[in-house]
Amino acid sequence: MLTRLVEVLLIEALRSTPGEDTPAGLLRGLADARLAPALRAMHGHVARPWTVPQLAKAAALSRSGFFERFTRTVGVTPMEYLLGWRMAVARDLLRRRDFGIAEVAERVGYGSASTFSTAFSRHVGQPPSRYARAG
Repeated sequence: MLTRLVEVLLIEALRSTPGEDTPAGLLRGLADARLAPALRAMHGHVARPWTVPQLAKAAALSRSGFFERFTRTVGVTPMEYLLGWRMAVARDLLRRRDFGIAEVAERVGYGSASTFSTAFSRHVGQPPSRYARAG
């Protein structure tokens, strides 16, 4: 029920948000009929090894057209957005303490715990083990 409520609130927020005057960000990206499928794909399959060509295909745009439109509309490049989303999911999983670092790494698309730990430390400012203990 909570999921449906969030969906309804998001739809209402998108309806009330003017198009081009809206600041760059996720809401503006979701309001864009071409970018929304790519954003939903990234959110729905966070562990998939996404590439710009795959996301451009989901958006029915050329690679360069997708990259430019995504960056202008969302405010960051597609891969920067994907990294941020993966790290947000990882932070949530680590806070819950239901999974070890290796499993969190796998769930957010990293092939090894060490690669994930390096990326997490760079993005969050502390290693995932310390983040999990502090959460």
